[in-house]
Amino acid sequence: MQDHSFKDYVANHLYNELFTALSNFLEENHGNLHVVSQHVTAIDEAKLSDIEIKGVYIDNQPGMKIAFDVLVEAQLEISEYDRHTDRNDDAYPWFKISCTGDLSHNLDDFSTNAIEEYNCKDKQQHPMSDSLVLIIRKDQLEKVATDFLQRHYPEALATPMSLSPVDLADRMGLSVDLKTITSDFSVFGQICFADCDTEYYDEDTDSIKTIHVNKGTILVNPNAFFLRSLGAVNNTVIHECVHWDLHRKAFELERLYNKELTHIRCQVVGGIKKDNIRTATDWMEWQANSLAPRIQMPFTPFKQKADALIKEYQKELHTKELIDVMEPVIDALATFFCVSRCAAKIRMVDVGYEEAMGVFIYIDDQYVKPHAFKKGSLTKNQTFSISMRDALFESSVNPTLRATLEQGTYLFVDSHFCINSPQYIENDENGQPTLTKYAQHHIDECCLIFDLSVHPSTNAYGKQFYTECVLFRDASSDIIFEAAYVLSKNNLTIEEHAKLVQACNDEIHRVLSSLPHDFSDAFVALTNWRDISVEKLAEESRLDARTIRRLRNEPDYTATKETIVAVCIGLHLPPPLNFKLLAKAGYCLSNTPLDLMYHFLLTYKWPYSLDICNKYLTSQKMKLLGKKK
Repeated sequence: MQDHSFKDYVANHLYNELFTALSNFLEENHGNLHVVSQHVTAIDEAKLSDIEIKGVYIDNQPGMKIAFDVLVEAQLEISEYDRHTDRNDDAYPWFKISCTGDLSHNLDDFSTNAIEEYNCKDKQQHPMSDSLVLIIRKDQLEKVATDFLQRHYPEALATPMSLSPVDLADRMGLSVDLKTITSDFSVFGQICFADCDTEYYDEDTDSIKTIHVNKGTILVNPNAFFLRSLGAVNNTVIHECVHWDLHRKAFELERLYNKELTHIRCQVVGGIKKDNIRTATDWMEWQANSLAPRIQMPFTPFKQKADALIKEYQKELHTKELIDVMEPVIDALATFFCVSRCAAKIRMVDVGYEEAMGVFIYIDDQYVKPHAFKKGSLTKNQTFSISMRDALFESSVNPTLRATLEQGTYLFVDSHFCINSPQYIENDENGQPTLTKYAQHHIDECCLIFDLSVHPSTNAYGKQFYTECVLFRDASSDIIFEAAYVLSKNNLTIEEHAKLVQACNDEIHRVLSSLPHDFSDAFVALTNWRDISVEKLAEESRLDARTIRRLRNEPDYTATKETIVAVCIGLHLPPPLNFKLLAKAGYCLSNTPLDLMYHFLLTYKWPYSLDICNKYLTSQKMKLLGKKK
């Protein structure tokens, strides 16, 4: 659909009717006009020469009717007659002409109901845009969804239930037909606003064919059942029902310009657009995307079902912690309402369970453990969990974050920058650092917060939908996210807490200040401090024991930077000691990609094994550390 202007249509097609109506009004009411003139004091005649449409304010009405106020600037010749002389002047007053019309009749029943001099804009009860798209604010979505259900499926508001999309369509006088709309499956849904011949893809013959469909037909791609899920298919049908209910007037405006237009296709993939350029189609897709899950899961019944399931699972799992039951509750809600897990999780946040934001997150092909935080700790575009790529990038280029992290107070553990304290970080059965149970339940107390945005490669409608909806990151999602560290009130609180933890690191500073000047002596001092044998360090560093002995005993031995980095990781030295040992070996880290990765590993992954660190190097296609497999 193109963006056509209702104002332009009024100016081009209703000019004569508006001119005549205003002319008749002036003939009867010219003596009451409030026009300022230096020559005419009492208006005896007002002759209309021309009008210019300055604006049209549209109010939605039942069915296909609309009411609209046309704001016009009138070009008048006003005259005053007396027995001595005639006086004339030009005037340009503004008038408001109130009109009504029915789009199903192509506005052929257009009429003017009232005319008055314009003083101020009236407030429309149900305002529409110039493209005849209903104007809906974000805080009005629940009300609009409730109104939709009251008109079409009122029982869904009375008690928790699974709404049948086919039944809903039938109640609205619509029919649902399964057709593969495109060969690349990029279109999952189509709504036909007029009887038409439409194309579909015939998989048996691998060709495009034509079929005749009646007005009110919803086409749904049957492959959606396999490519996505039943919940996503249900959402597609309801999405098209929303288009029929809310957007027929916008469609009929387009048909006033182009009679060949018959349907709207809703694509799943497409190029992204700039945020500040939103077409009528963009707004219609945003409305349909936002309203469909609210119609499938009405606020009050959904919350009632969620509360009941929470109590049920807390009793079954013997826990009072919400985060411990959030995963099974979301899955049960998704099954009950026949929606996707993603939609159920988003709706849980909508109805007030922020704990849902900390579950079903997949980053770097890993499942992030569920975590909980105080209400209000995050906004909907924020997260505690970030990818390794974002952690590496932000810690390298963001000076604020880099200054915060270089003291060694934080570790990058389980996709979080977490305070390095036994209260929050422990070793798992493999000896690798992981978040403690306490940290998972108090993530706001120990982990840094990042702002999330959607990568520009993501589909435009998908971007809007997901940024409005918790930035959900699941295993099957093709949405690409980017994280950025921003100094905020909550982050400052965490950092203040980290400074208290830093007091426990006095031992590091004691060792740092007592290190010998020469590298080999400093290396011996650090191995003694760590109480690690030559053989054990060789194993931890994936180096030969002979290399470790040469580092200890041969002051003139020149080791490579890679060897020193491997030794530092094998010793599990805190960051200040890592960089001090590197400096004593004659090395400093630059801004090359490899050195930035070394900096990341030595700063945030130093308690991890060399094998784990090598996985990060592998993910970036960089040379592994150590010599042994």
